[in-house]
Amino acid sequence: GTADKDSQFSPPVSPSSQQCASQKMPAHSGKFVSYYRVSTDRQGRSGLGLDAQKEAVQQRLNGGRWQLIAEFVEIESGKRAKHPQLDAALAACKKHKAKLVVAKLDRLSRNVSFLLKLIDSGVEVLFADLPELNGAMGRFMLTTMASVAELEAGLISERTKAALKAAKARGVKLGRHGAEVLAPRFKAEARQRA
Repeated sequence: GTADKDSQFSPPVSPSSQQCASQKMPAHSGKFVSYYRVSTDRQGRSGLGLDAQKEAVQQRLNGGRWQLIAEFVEIESGKRAKHPQLDAALAACKKHKAKLVVAKLDRLSRNVSFLLKLIDSGVEVLFADLPELNGAMGRFMLTTMASVAELEAGLISERTKAALKAAKARGVKLGRHGAEVLAPRFKAEARQRA
């Protein structure tokens, strides 16, 4: 979404501070802008992934006197350098002196240089899946975690390319029409094994 009337809302009543204490999470106060990202249009339309991210943000902001003033949804690959909804979310944070809240570090980016630019933007970022990381130690922890996530993304890409190359070498027809070839073959194999 964008920062229009539809994207701004009052959050549901926050859990009591007693509930917050029992979950051993600090109660938050102040203004927040949420940022959610899914990789495909299908995920965006279905809500697949978005509901879990929204729930994680609600849980992280438990207790206290907080207000979610806007939410932004990005529907695109995390590999892309441009994130227009994230830019809009950061602008909203600066305008309203709010913190950015993100469900998971890897939903934001798996790119260390991108994360460093975000850290240097001057907007305080809260990740629902991490403890609060502030100051020099927080910057170190975030960049280290982003480095590991970037490595993981690179390794996944390498394994996928190697598997596709091996499949192609075996004569597997890749792409949309490959499914027409593979699906009957796997059904036949499944019948033989049953």
